[in-house]
Amino acid sequence: MAITAQMVKDLRDQTGAGMMDAKKALTETGGDMDAAVDWLRTKGLAKAAKKSGRVAAEGLVGVAVADGVGVAVEVNSETDFVAKNEEFQAMVRGITDAALGAADLDALNAAPVGGKPVSEVLTDAIAKIGENMTLRRMARLEGDTVVSYVHNAAADGMGKIGVLVALKGGDAAFGRQVAMHVAATSPASLGEADLDPALLERERAVLTEQARESGKPDAVIEKMIVGRLKKFLEEVTLLGQKFVINPDVTVAEAAKEAGAEITGYVRVAVGEGIEKKEEDFAAEVAKTLGG
Repeated sequence: MAITAQMVKDLRDQTGAGMMDAKKALTETGGDMDAAVDWLRTKGLAKAAKKSGRVAAEGLVGVAVADGVGVAVEVNSETDFVAKNEEFQAMVRGITDAALGAADLDALNAAPVGGKPVSEVLTDAIAKIGENMTLRRMARLEGDTVVSYVHNAAADGMGKIGVLVALKGGDAAFGRQVAMHVAATSPASLGEADLDPALLERERAVLTEQARESGKPDAVIEKMIVGRLKKFLEEVTLLGQKFVINPDVTVAEAAKEAGAEITGYVRVAVGEGIEKKEEDFAAEVAKTLGG
């Protein structure tokens, strides 16, 4: 029986198993969904899948650069304790190195690390360590020169924030300064042309409402909006921001002085955008004691 992508997806949805594990289970059982579920259970993979409902908002970002290509990979765990585990760090390093040869997240999940696909490596780690773990995202950046930086490093090439910066001209030392700046300021885009139009429109609407509340004439209000919007763009775009290394100049001006053009950047922070469940431990204990 031919194993289709939909069958693999259905099995993954039902069990939470990795893509390669689900495909193998279906292959081994001739496409029988119930038998495939049992196959995963006998291999201990379904047990790991049960942990998939837990929020994994800790972990590490790994970065690697080779031959004008940089990658940043976020691997999440449930606790920071696991992120400090040497085995977990070795896994992140292996996945990050594999990402250099992967075009996207799907390709990375299927890429080999130690003779196994990344998805299977993660499943094995979940079963062994006992926490949910996810390969959440990867970013890829190419350029004449690509420089990486890790903030709050837990080990070489991995930490809580990973940054990549691509340059034309300049040197790696300047690129590292820019990467440190990006880690500190988290710009919304490289320049105005790259800024999300929806974000710009929201800010324009807020500034317009604020200006109208001043009660000043329309001509004055329009100038107020233009001025405040310009200030907003200077604050949120990398090239418009004041350079943290030298606040007397913007990043664009610093790049010009260094003979460099910043062509792109990536900033990945652990747990960014993940909603963490806040638990009241005292209330939970009281509830338990109360039956």
